[in-house]
Amino acid sequence: MKRILILIDYSSEFSRRLLKGLIQYSNDHGPWIFYRLPTYYKTLYGKEGIVEWAKEWKADAIIARWDHEDTNLLATLNIPIILQNYKSRSPYFSNLTGDYIGTGEMAARFFIKRRYRNLAYYGNKGVIWSRERGEGFRREAEKANLNYYYFETENLNGEDWDTSHMKLDDWLLSLPKPVGLFACDDSFALRVSQSCTINNIRIPEEISLMGVDNDELICHLSDPPISSIVTDVEKGGYEAGRLIDRMISGEIEEPFNIIINPTRFELRKSTEKYDITNEYISQVVNFIEDNFTTNIDIEGLTELVPLSRRNLEVKFKEEMGTSIYQFILSCRIDYFARLLLTTDRTLFDLALESGFNDCKNIARIFKKLKGCTPTEYRKEFMDDIL
Repeated sequence: MKRILILIDYSSEFSRRLLKGLIQYSNDHGPWIFYRLPTYYKTLYGKEGIVEWAKEWKADAIIARWDHEDTNLLATLNIPIILQNYKSRSPYFSNLTGDYIGTGEMAARFFIKRRYRNLAYYGNKGVIWSRERGEGFRREAEKANLNYYYFETENLNGEDWDTSHMKLDDWLLSLPKPVGLFACDDSFALRVSQSCTINNIRIPEEISLMGVDNDELICHLSDPPISSIVTDVEKGGYEAGRLIDRMISGEIEEPFNIIINPTRFELRKSTEKYDITNEYISQVVNFIEDNFTTNIDIEGLTELVPLSRRNLEVKFKEEMGTSIYQFILSCRIDYFARLLLTTDRTLFDLALESGFNDCKNIARIFKKLKGCTPTEYRKEFMDDIL
């Protein structure tokens, strides 16, 4: 029976979902024995003590968050090691990492689609996943010729409101409004929300706020609740288990990176608004978002506002950068994609629920907008480990 030593924190939703995937692999292919050293052990005995304990326990593999400069200690164990990235990626061991740049790009495209002209990023200083998420976000903002603003602090760990927090307050107050703000994770997004409450900055009217990891407890501590990017971290944990198996058997000898990808948005009230200057178009957009699963037509939309059909179509295109028909189609496809990843119902049922009366062309439309078929999308990004 394989013995796996866990040296990562499990207080965050990310870590718990990672371990859930790892345990699922053990249930499917084990069973394995897991042990997580208590946090005080490092304080009492140092990293050398942890390595000695791993030898005595006869660990077969380790999953750890470990400073890059001390990895030579781990190398003395001569067993498979997978490192959870923090400050940098290891060139010597396998990495549990992510498409951080892609996550930032995904967040920027979300705000761009909602017509924001000002984009801002709040990052965690000195860590690779925050730095690369910010880089991806910046690239997309600059590609679209938008105004981009950046601020970062250390991980503040719930400290009292000190100089760093006051600097965050000042930065948020200085941002042009409205602004689409992407935080490096949900904890940092919660800090933004708390600061906005203290400084009477309205979310989402002035700051539209997005985090990462979909930590539901943290997201719902905010008022309003925070939207977040969901990643396939459980799949990453499962793949970590598979990699350990292959490394112990000798099938893989060289370091191998496990990439955790962003999959979808979990939208909440912190991102409800668009940056739309025309009040009539804003009214139409809100109606479409509330009713896109029903049979919406342009004639019906003209009854909502004092605009002719032609005038409505022209002004909608000016504000939203797309036609009314394409906007409705995009809302339906996004909803359909979310259902693909959160239910196991048939494509036919999901298409009908999403507002498509004719399901014959759904695969073609979906592939055009998402780059793959619905079946391929579900197989690649499904949250549950099957």
